[in-house]
Amino acid sequence: MRIGILTQPLYCNYGGIIQCYALQTVLKRMGHETIILQREFDKHYTFKGVCLYYAKHLIKLLLGRQSSWHYFVDPQKRDYIAQNTYNFIDKNIKPRSNHYYNSNELKQDVARQNLDAIIVGSDQVWRPDYSPCLPNYFLDFLEEGCKTKRIAYAASFGSDTWTYSNIQTQICGSLLKKFNAVSVRELSAIELCKKHFGVDAIQTLDPTMLLEQDDYLNIIDRKERKRGELFCYVLDRSQEKKHIIAHIEKATHLKPFESMPGLKENNYNLYGDIDKCVYPPLEDWISAFYEANMVVTDSFHGTIFSIIFNKPFWVIGNERRGMTRFLSLLSLFNLEDRLITTASLNTLNIYKTIDWKSVNEHRKKQQKESMDFLQRVLN
Repeated sequence: MRIGILTQPLYCNYGGIIQCYALQTVLKRMGHETIILQREFDKHYTFKGVCLYYAKHLIKLLLGRQSSWHYFVDPQKRDYIAQNTYNFIDKNIKPRSNHYYNSNELKQDVARQNLDAIIVGSDQVWRPDYSPCLPNYFLDFLEEGCKTKRIAYAASFGSDTWTYSNIQTQICGSLLKKFNAVSVRELSAIELCKKHFGVDAIQTLDPTMLLEQDDYLNIIDRKERKRGELFCYVLDRSQEKKHIIAHIEKATHLKPFESMPGLKENNYNLYGDIDKCVYPPLEDWISAFYEANMVVTDSFHGTIFSIIFNKPFWVIGNERRGMTRFLSLLSLFNLEDRLITTASLNTLNIYKTIDWKSVNEHRKKQQKESMDFLQRVLN
């Protein structure tokens, strides 16, 4: 089959990029022809849109929260800080379509693609603030009566609370009812689909977990870097998280290291030193899990790759990016006790081991169920 994959824009988000790579790799190994449908945020900004965007970020700053200015800046600056992740995308994620900056461009080009199926997912494609033009991610651009199969694979709302407006609920619900099959990433999303859309869904693994350690080791340079032993992959930095990392570092005597832009917490934007905003290569990020003796992270995909590489890890709950994603993932492998907060540090057994045999057996079972879903809906 010729399959289009519709996910969020590929930029600097390591997890978003690698899940797209994984899904495309899996589908190709199944014998399908794939193309990434590159829906982007509108590059023609309106004055009202820019004002609203900056107002939101100003509020975050006033509340003492970290804020990034990636989207409403000179495109050349955005491309500069994404130079390394773009290299990975150009090398490993192909073919890709043209960039679509509005629904009409997407609709016209997809009509020419003669696709047998479109898979929406994975990642937080159904989170209103994260994806450009939400109805597009429910395939509103396909003509009525179109024979193209409509499939959602491990799609995520990013939250267990309902964040859609009444109009969004009505529009997206009517579109989702046209899908041939729906799978979601979090257990809570099954209930959300049923309650608000009247659609039955099943839970499947994030695409990254359908591949194995060796699949990822094959795309990295395994040279010895000696960066450290405690990999700290923190997306939203804060004093609380710094305190947690310092506690673990002191208890374990492991040297911490990162694989993120080398910018200061109070300068996380593109108006400071642009060279400090450049993201390291994605291959370095994967290598960090391979090299680490332990991982501390507030990232969903940071948690996933700790599991894939069987590394002892601790997850700092990240409410800003959606706690339900972490709880759902950890519960799949009976690893809820790896979620920590400042309050739990005093009672934390930092040396508590993980039963990796049990975790890997659970993962194999869920891999089979997820692959069976794809085989069934694409057959």
